[in-house]
Amino acid sequence: MKKAVKWNTPFYGIEGQGYFLGMHAFTNYVKVTFFRGTSLRPVPPGPSKTQDTRYYDIREDDPLDEAQMAKWVKQAAALPGWVP
Repeated sequence: MKKAVKWNTPFYGIEGQGYFLGMHAFTNYVKVTFFRGTSLRPVPPGPSKTQDTRYYDIREDDPLDEAQMAKWVKQAAALPGWVP
């Protein structure tokens, strides 16, 4: 596992494979970025201007499906990541 901070956002990846996930805190939610999100099943709901990227917003008062989030993270970690 490797970690970096770019544009005030922590990125997580696998050494030699690129980054698979990023998180950015906003006032009312945390945006989780899956760089190869269109390859995840089910595909995370948040669209992106980038073809492969998908987002998932975590809001304080919304229920969080922890099991689904764990599945997405495991799937994302197994894919080739984004290399800046």
